[in-house]
Amino acid sequence: LVQDSKRFWSPWSKWSECSAKCGQTGVQKRTRSCLAERFWGVHCNEATEEGRLCIGHVCSACNITCPMGHVNADCDTCMCEDATLHGKVSLEDGSPAADARVYLQAKKLKLLTMADNRGMFRIPGVCPDGKNTLKIKKAKYATATVTVPESNRKNLAIQVQLHRSGKPYVFRSPEDKARRVGQSVSLCCEARGSPAPDRYLWYHNGSLLDPSLYKYKNNLILKNLKREQSGEYFCKATSAGGSAKSQVAKLAVIGRQEAACDSQPQSHLIRLPHDCFQKATNSFYYDVGKCPAKTCVGKLDKGLRCKDNVSYCCGVSRMETRDISCDGYTLPTKVIVECGCKVCTETKIMVRGRATAADNGEPLRFGHIYMGNKRVSMTGYKGTFSVHVPADMERLVLTFVDRLQKFVNTTKVLPFKENGGAVFHEIKLLRKKPPVTLESTETNVITLGEMEEDDPIAELEIPPNAFYRKNGEVYSGKVKASVTFLDPRNISTAPVTQSDLNFVDEEGDVFPLRTYGMFSVDFTDEQGTESLNAEEVKVHLDAAQVKMPEHVQEMKLWSLNPETGLWEEEGDFNIEKSTRRKREQRTFLVGNMEIKERRLFNLDVPESRRCYVKVRAYRSERFLQSEQIQGVVISIINMEPEPGFSSNPRAWGRFDSVVTGPNGACVPAFCDEQNPEAYGAYILASMGGEELEAVPSAPKLNPAAIGVPQPYLNKLNYRRTDHEDSNIKKTAFSINMAKPSPNSPEENNGPIYAYENLSECEEAPHSAAHFRFYRIEGDRYDFNTVPFSEDDLMSWTDDYLAWWP
Repeated sequence: LVQDSKRFWSPWSKWSECSAKCGQTGVQKRTRSCLAERFWGVHCNEATEEGRLCIGHVCSACNITCPMGHVNADCDTCMCEDATLHGKVSLEDGSPAADARVYLQAKKLKLLTMADNRGMFRIPGVCPDGKNTLKIKKAKYATATVTVPESNRKNLAIQVQLHRSGKPYVFRSPEDKARRVGQSVSLCCEARGSPAPDRYLWYHNGSLLDPSLYKYKNNLILKNLKREQSGEYFCKATSAGGSAKSQVAKLAVIGRQEAACDSQPQSHLIRLPHDCFQKATNSFYYDVGKCPAKTCVGKLDKGLRCKDNVSYCCGVSRMETRDISCDGYTLPTKVIVECGCKVCTETKIMVRGRATAADNGEPLRFGHIYMGNKRVSMTGYKGTFSVHVPADMERLVLTFVDRLQKFVNTTKVLPFKENGGAVFHEIKLLRKKPPVTLESTETNVITLGEMEEDDPIAELEIPPNAFYRKNGEVYSGKVKASVTFLDPRNISTAPVTQSDLNFVDEEGDVFPLRTYGMFSVDFTDEQGTESLNAEEVKVHLDAAQVKMPEHVQEMKLWSLNPETGLWEEEGDFNIEKSTRRKREQRTFLVGNMEIKERRLFNLDVPESRRCYVKVRAYRSERFLQSEQIQGVVISIINMEPEPGFSSNPRAWGRFDSVVTGPNGACVPAFCDEQNPEAYGAYILASMGGEELEAVPSAPKLNPAAIGVPQPYLNKLNYRRTDHEDSNIKKTAFSINMAKPSPNSPEENNGPIYAYENLSECEEAPHSAAHFRFYRIEGDRYDFNTVPFSEDDLMSWTDDYLAWWP
């Protein structure tokens, strides 16, 4: 029988750990399993688990010494029975942090108490010895750590302010640098956030650098450089709230004796006067050369710095005078014959513009402009403004605040010319809705939708007694509520979009959002003097307005971080069926929200189907490479799919702007590979308030003028805005956002590039397919004896023949 038992049962497991604490009695267990389960009734009717009594380990002596009070029973902290700690926990806006949990930092976190509705808490027995540490936690807020101060008083009071939890934000990225083999370099990265970043990782050409080998933190030091260490570097800052990646920096490592710059100038054609035809080239153009303004290796100071004391760029080293024969006269000009490494010209970056109402053009008069929490400028009587951009700034986030409260506070992420100069932006502001009066003791419903013929996109439901003052007291009385909704079904509202509709994912990458509507919320007391908060507010989003089935599951509620210009997740939606406002049963996406520090919200879906569109701007419709214009703002409105595809027709989903550089601009947009008509886009261009003209599409397409060859052009369905009505402005065009197919060679040379091919788009030669805009306000002719580009400061020389205005 014993043999049978061994045959049908597995061996007993080892005895488990004793469940008793030190010096106490507990139980140990062991288990086994039957190997003949098919014959359970015959062979498997014995015990599968056994237990036995045990005694816990020998208690070690408590080695904590208390300068004040005595050791507690768990031997992890000191207690003072006659001492009491009183505390108050508040949020960023001063309102109480109700239900915040207060923990004692011991061997393990120990929950002591919770804050009441006023944010107050009381803890008896905590010694004021300067050694006890408390941690205060609340959902959506960073954990606050506070040390109980040393004191002789028996009753002690502390105040703690919680900051909203969020992902880190990289405000200083590593800089492009150039070095020779054997030299050293320091690359630096700085991020801030709540909680603060506690870990940095560095990557080279996309591969993680071993932290144990390179011993880095937020700065990466590379000594005795080798050629293979050339490439792209970026850092990733991580905290308990998430991660964020820096911009990419390029490190060039050249040989010890190698020339710092290519001495041979690149080709650069200038246009000659109308009576200066050149038989040698059979044209009105002359090649005067140019030097690429890239970083080069110069003299290095001793020591390693995040930013080199002196920056070096390739520039003009030597010029020669040439006489150009014209009709009856000779035209002298200087030609670049040699390039070299020189000290970079210091640049000044400016953003100018005009802030006006989206509905009637009323200017924002004497409005305040904030960069983060700092006021940096003010609009004039006509709404004009000018802002100086700091040299190390990567992302310019400005918030426009109307002191008269006629317009919604507007946060914009404005592109600028990184190599210096000014860019002009038109800022469109959304007018605040007139306030309606609500009863705080009743259920209130506010509709979100601006299209008279259509159902509202969503509704806000505010339960009774949900309003409260900033000090935490429940507000009872009449409430003035102004809720302004930006309806994406109204195409004209696209330029009013707040921020640039981006968020940072868990890996620290920036991803775009497709909006189903934004709303700004403003609650005040009856006199309009005190702002009110609201809790347990529900958002009911009509699922019938979401035409893409996959978006129903991915819909989230977001709020705008005005400091970073990035959207942060507020919560998810749940699907519910109910009869609201109409008798038939409908499906709603229901989300919960609190209206406290932040007042701008978004109904959005992350979208991964992304591409880039290559666009160039020119001085004239000759579309010459040498006549490209920098500093032109290219804007794109992502149109939600054409009728016939399963998404929202006649609605916009995203608005983006990019400034043209020396090689045009790559504008991000949604795209689809399976269906060319799935996503559409309107593209327009402006410079200094002047709208540039697009290439015509009627009476018939001219691929050579548009810049895109057939048959890809037909697939993109290029249409200038006046295609069907010649009275309409000619300053924009629409296309289908058809993602290029890898199997079609004619689609892999622009103008649309897959998202992962950004570098190909940015570095595409002028001969590659691209869309075009050109200036129409007069074709001004300039000639300078010493040719230079206004957009390239390294081409500005102090030659005595240079003409200066």
